[in-house]
Amino acid sequence: MRAREANRARSRARRRILQALYQWQVAGQDPTDIERQFLSEHRLGRMDLEYFSEVFLAVTTQVETLDAAFDGFLDRPARTLDPVELALLRLGTYELRERFEVPYRVCMNEAVELAKAFGAEQSHRFINGVLDRVGRQVPLRRSELAGPRR
Repeated sequence: MRAREANRARSRARRRILQALYQWQVAGQDPTDIERQFLSEHRLGRMDLEYFSEVFLAVTTQVETLDAAFDGFLDRPARTLDPVELALLRLGTYELRERFEVPYRVCMNEAVELAKAFGAEQSHRFINGVLDRVGRQVPLRRSELAGPRR
């Protein structure tokens, strides 16, 4: 049961990270101010506070590298993406490239579910397609993509 609650706490953190990234992208506020605001105001439910802080701040500091990782897989310029889609691509790309304790399938599923909840009608398909291509470029993810050997 503890593992299940830890997974839920991390899912809640991802939801808050998406919201914080959206705010950062749209309002242009300092990331540490947004982090403080979320940690004080958005304690709704039990989320993984450490994961929220680590990932949110890492994404905001690595944004150029993350954008470059998925830019070649876009069907349009990144600057024209919906802010929710852009935030999801940044979050998903970061997790796929940097958080190897999070399984590939979890990264993908969480991003798709967040896209269904917050994105446009078909954005989950777009997010899934781009992140799958990003994941296939990460050498440490290739064993997860190969599947079980028979």
